[in-house]
Amino acid sequence: MLLIFTTQLLIRDMEKKYSGVVVPMITPFTDKYKIDLEAAERITNHLILHDAHPFVLGTTGESVSICPQERKKFLQATVHATKKRKTVYAGISGNCLSSVLEEARAFSDLGADVLVSTMPSYYPVDEDQMLRYFQELADAVPLPLIVYNIPSTTHLSIPLSVADKLSHHQNIVGFKDSEKGEQRVEEAIKLWKDREDFSYLLGWALMSHKAMAWGADGMVPSTGNLTPGLYRIIYESGRAQQADRSGAAQDKADRISSIYQKDKILSRSLPVLKIMMDAYGLCGTSVLPPLYKISAQEEETIKELLLTEYGILDSINNI
Repeated sequence: MLLIFTTQLLIRDMEKKYSGVVVPMITPFTDKYKIDLEAAERITNHLILHDAHPFVLGTTGESVSICPQERKKFLQATVHATKKRKTVYAGISGNCLSSVLEEARAFSDLGADVLVSTMPSYYPVDEDQMLRYFQELADAVPLPLIVYNIPSTTHLSIPLSVADKLSHHQNIVGFKDSEKGEQRVEEAIKLWKDREDFSYLLGWALMSHKAMAWGADGMVPSTGNLTPGLYRIIYESGRAQQADRSGAAQDKADRISSIYQKDKILSRSLPVLKIMMDAYGLCGTSVLPPLYKISAQEEETIKELLLTEYGILDSINNI
């Protein structure tokens, strides 16, 4: 136990400002498609209990389906619940630059700490257009900016060479990369692990165990909504080269992830993740169109499997 505690202190001494376990929060809704404010507070406190940072209005949070007013309400609720205990990441991705900038200013006023944005996702673009967009965005937003690459939804890939050029912009502080490929992960870590002013956040959760051992600054796992404790173990043990401990946590996290991800497209997996969270009283199961709930029978089967296999919330967050 003393070794684990000492390791935690050493890792925190070496952490960059934007690092650790950053959880892309699900957005909890009422049956009337409004933000469930009480659930937002519960989830935020659950994450902070396990030393994780909240990232609102990302892909897992159904951000593209939420109206501007409810987006602000959700961020405000998360900021209020966080009480400055952790860094609040806020997604501002969109296809209209002026709207993105307006939201960035509003989110700054509401207390967000750092902004996260993808490229606009309608038109195919080349590398020069990617550079110019993020430079213009970073010049104009009132908070630090993290560039977000997620080809599965934007249908374009930001090359590491482009991200590296952007890394030298004074207001671009990190790269959150959900693109798969072990070689790409290795290359990204080599590029930025020694840069104190720039963070690499892994968005491919299956690689967390390896990436932390190689020197990644942090991870952004959707399953962390339910199991932030497991990912904290992966982060700390991986960076401390404690392969057995981090590997055990990774294996457990992967098994839990497979319950809602295996053989499912993203729009089918997210409703199941909310069912799993509902099993532990963290939020309800409502999702926004074009996502829809699964049948009551399927829901009951998933909850029974989860609770039988993994037990209470404390148990599912530990190895």
